[in-house]
Amino acid sequence: MNPQPKSLRFSLFGLLYFTQGTILGYFAALNALYLLSNGLDMADVGIFASIALIPFVIKILFGMLSDRYNFFGWGHRKPYIAIGLAVQFVCLLLVTSVNPGQQYWTFVALAFILQMGMAFYDTCTDGLALDITPENEKGLLQGFMVGGRSVGVIIAASIAGIIAERSWPGVFYFLAGLTLLPFALLFFVREAPRVSGKRFDWAAFGVFKQPAILAVSAIGLIIFLVIVGANQLINPALTEKLNISLSTAGLITTVWGVGCVAGAVGGGMVMDRIGNKAALWISILSVFATLAGLAFVNTLPQAFVMAVLFGMAYGASQAIYFALAMKYTQPTIAASMYSILMAVTNVGQGIGLGVGGVMAKGLGYVATFLIFGAAMFLILPFFGVVFRKKS
Repeated sequence: MNPQPKSLRFSLFGLLYFTQGTILGYFAALNALYLLSNGLDMADVGIFASIALIPFVIKILFGMLSDRYNFFGWGHRKPYIAIGLAVQFVCLLLVTSVNPGQQYWTFVALAFILQMGMAFYDTCTDGLALDITPENEKGLLQGFMVGGRSVGVIIAASIAGIIAERSWPGVFYFLAGLTLLPFALLFFVREAPRVSGKRFDWAAFGVFKQPAILAVSAIGLIIFLVIVGANQLINPALTEKLNISLSTAGLITTVWGVGCVAGAVGGGMVMDRIGNKAALWISILSVFATLAGLAFVNTLPQAFVMAVLFGMAYGASQAIYFALAMKYTQPTIAASMYSILMAVTNVGQGIGLGVGGVMAKGLGYVATFLIFGAAMFLILPFFGVVFRKKS
């Protein structure tokens, strides 16, 4: 382990996840409304979101790249993180000149490339965290990272919603500016030297034959299919039912983000104390209950309450699963293995986004929220495999 100040490490990882959160805040609060306002429908929104998530499905390639190759002697993680941030920045500038209603596939292509950049630095950030974080800090680290991302969601959603009422290009310039923030700390954190036993090893991929690893992967797919697929529908559902404005949509996502921060930090700490199995039960029950509540929201105050409660369930579920995945990751293929586990969650997100858009269009928002909530119980059959021996 490479000893260096905990405050420096956690600040860097929090800022990198904050930057992700600013983009996620836009997607959660405004992207669906932006596309709908340009003459597209929810099926188009779902297709767009599913395609844009493909880079996160294939990010195993980025993990293998950083695990194997030191970038011109500058490091296995930090140079790749810088490249990913730069790609995201440039795409945000370019998208200001694209009208999604008239140039739908150009908009999709830019979103795809932007997500490639994000997936690149996301994977290498996770690899760096695995390299330099002690075992007894990983639960808290995930709470801090997910919390940082949620703060990004809060800031982006609250401010971008106000900006959007005046200028959509202004939203993308704002996000581009926030993308630059992690550079301030990136080069102050040192990478851990590669020692024997932690160098890339192809044989380590044999761990994916183990039933417990396959079960952990399935749990991640289900959790993220549900929470991300349902989350995309909140503002469109409230717009249809309560006729909310863009700024109100941003505020709803802001309180959702506040809930995410609390849920992420609380979920990570709780998992360290009560164990994986009990923490997953909290994830299942909290997501089910809050989605059922969102299905029957009838007033704006109810919408704000349920948004913050679902945010808590969302943040806790993310932190709990990320910490669980870290505990099963092999050090010789840290970024690669963790990126595979994360790629499975992104497959779940892609399925959830696509299916959610189609279900909302065909069945309505109430039925879709209830179906997503009930799907959380599909995790239960995997408990026996995951918790048979290793907790």
